[in-house]
Amino acid sequence: MNILVLGSGGREHAISWKIAQSDKCTKLFVAPGNPGTAQLGEKAANVELGVNDFEGIAKFVQDNAVDMVVVGPEDPLVNGIHDYLIDEAKLDVKVIGPRKGGAQLEGSKDFSKQFMQRQNIPTAGYATFTKDTLEDGFAFLETLKAPYVLKADGLAAGKGVLILNDIKEAKDELKLMLEDAKFGDASSRVVIEEFLDGVEFSVFALTDGKNYVLLPEAKDYKRIGEGDTGLNTGGMGAISPVPFVDEAMMTKVRERIVEPTINGLSSENLPYVGFVFFGLINVNGDPFVIEYNCRMGDPETEVVMPRLKSDFVDLLDAAGSGNLAGKSVEFDNRTASTVMVVSGGYPGSYPKGKSISGLENVENCVVFHAGTKMDGENLVTSGGRVMAFTAYGSDKKEALEQSYEGIKRVCFDGITFRKDIGFDL
Repeated sequence: MNILVLGSGGREHAISWKIAQSDKCTKLFVAPGNPGTAQLGEKAANVELGVNDFEGIAKFVQDNAVDMVVVGPEDPLVNGIHDYLIDEAKLDVKVIGPRKGGAQLEGSKDFSKQFMQRQNIPTAGYATFTKDTLEDGFAFLETLKAPYVLKADGLAAGKGVLILNDIKEAKDELKLMLEDAKFGDASSRVVIEEFLDGVEFSVFALTDGKNYVLLPEAKDYKRIGEGDTGLNTGGMGAISPVPFVDEAMMTKVRERIVEPTINGLSSENLPYVGFVFFGLINVNGDPFVIEYNCRMGDPETEVVMPRLKSDFVDLLDAAGSGNLAGKSVEFDNRTASTVMVVSGGYPGSYPKGKSISGLENVENCVVFHAGTKMDGENLVTSGGRVMAFTAYGSDKKEALEQSYEGIKRVCFDGITFRKDIGFDL
């Protein structure tokens, strides 16, 4: 099969790395890709196309006999790339990633909460407010105990969730979001939720719309500072498997959350082919949904893909063909850890174009590129999150030792990383 992966981050490098290992992949194109995806062997090549250039993507699919498009990031999915390629461009291609309707699970927090209510899926109590109902929002906040959870309804590049301890601050932020469009259109509606106290983890399903397989679960670390302090980021590291997610917990997750979600998408006529990322929280032994995403997580993909022993292209092809029934997934029993190195200043403003050296000295790690680019012959930084160092071990301690050993061998001006990934497991 000729396969096109859309995206340019660590997630897309990890997905492409796994696809390239399959004998079923003849040619692999990554658009726009990064210097890491450019080094995946003879069958792989980067393509200069933006993920939201639907016309350009459609033309490339046609001109290069692409059999399957795997969509990495959420933006093109919420913008309707699946619908465009099939309905408008009339292409005979498998698209891994939901149509626009299904992508609303991530594209609208209010939609996803209503969906969970209809399907009796455990989640925090909530209410949704607009500029016209701001006073009702203030009143609703008064009924809750701190901390207060405010979520912009739409996509806000991962920055649209605020957790605040002070009610005055919560009211001020609600006003900023609704009246001053703090997150643009994304906060024209705001979901206010009850706070759930527990430990978060992530579960990933690949579905053909009726059947599903589960991929390895993971736990990621969002905050910039040690001990989960400081500002939120796109993610500073991840571990898989998650020790507290045992068979009893996974049975609850499957029965209470995954199956009602897949069945609900089907019964509500929301055709869904692709990944469902369940952002979950373990509250005293019971799983609740914090959020859905309509794509894989980043940096979780950087530990999920290395633990996947099954042929990934075989699974993707089955999902795209509606033939996932009866498919099983084999996992590597080892622990995988990933630690993200980031630019100094991130998640605030940070410099770009810093020269990266020492990669050739890294051993016992797979390095997934996120924010890198070539400047002539030199590899330089081009984003906040620069690279993910993934390693295996018999347990998290051994895996993390290898990840951190790999990081020691690489250098760029301002290199920053968390030294305590996995501290709470």
